[in-house]
Amino acid sequence: MSEARAWIGLGSNLCSPHQQIIDALAELDQLPLSRLVVSSSRYVSRPVGPQDQPDFVNAVAELQTRLSPLALLDQLQALEQRHRRVRQRHWGPRTLDLDLLLFQTPSREASPAEKVSGEDQPLLEQSLVHSSYIDQCWQHPRLTLPHLHMYQRAFVMLPLAEIAPELELPNGRRVAALAAELATELANDEVRPVLS
Repeated sequence: MSEARAWIGLGSNLCSPHQQIIDALAELDQLPLSRLVVSSSRYVSRPVGPQDQPDFVNAVAELQTRLSPLALLDQLQALEQRHRRVRQRHWGPRTLDLDLLLFQTPSREASPAEKVSGEDQPLLEQSLVHSSYIDQCWQHPRLTLPHLHMYQRAFVMLPLAEIAPELELPNGRRVAALAAELATELANDEVRPVLS
């Protein structure tokens, strides 16, 4: 497989969240067959779901990888475990949350679904061509691409717009335009960049 592009959402609100994100970004660059291309600034956001928890620190990173989407997911979940991620309640506090947001393969290749069978085979795949890359749109028991709620979450779209403003999403919208719409809907302190 040629190098694919993947965008990862990072979040933390426990055990020194700023440091958790800084450390996780360095560790993303050490994943097998992958390298960190760029990462956004850190943002602070109110939690989604239960409000009886600290605010989150969020960022988005772009990777180049030779891993399949599910192999990358396995690596991300292993990294969460190394950060002692505990899943006690839905949308609850966590030391580290890593979400695979988007995955693009070079357009000259067949999509991953055309090459594999078994567990890696998505239930539904649609490939959307944007310039020299194809967006992978998957519905699989373990993974949905693009990430199910990313278009509604300013704490994802604002940092993504910082590093990839011209990226065209599978829904046909540009990241910068969608992020700008979300930013106008925010309360003043709902999502804010970290001033460092």
